Amino acid sequence: MTKIKKSILLCVDDEEIVLLCLKEQLRNTYGQNFIYEMALSAEEAMEILNETEDANHTVLIIISDWLMPGMKGDEFMIYLENHFPNIKKILLTGQADPNSLVRAKTLGHVDHVLAKPWTKEQLVSVIGELHVLPSS
Repeated sequence: MTKIKKSILLCVDDEEIVLLCLKEQLRNTYGQNFIYEMALSAEEAMEILNETEDANHTVLIIISDWLMPGMKGDEFMIYLENHFPNIKKILLTGQADPNSLVRAKTLGHVDHVLAKPWTKEQLVSVIGELHVLPSS
């Protein structure tokens, strides 16, 4: 019996309320077409990536906060670019310093920076611009 391959949308933020909001907005928009994974840190996200990247699952998009304890968002985006270059990357920020954003864009190849607070419409629009999800 062949398992159906499902794509994963991974959200990373150290604030649980932000993760719940992202998950709700994504699930309300895309329904059961994807697996929604949440991580409270870049380190936890790396564990999820290593556990889920297999023949039946692939992480399609990572939406990550910039300001987190431990590894900051720009460092995480650079890590992703070096180890998982096919994953689309969206950086959430309410207070990233300009130099970090430049690093995230040039070295981490961030696909889009989304300012906090965002709206569901902005999130869906940004994801749509990545051209990786089927039309809904």
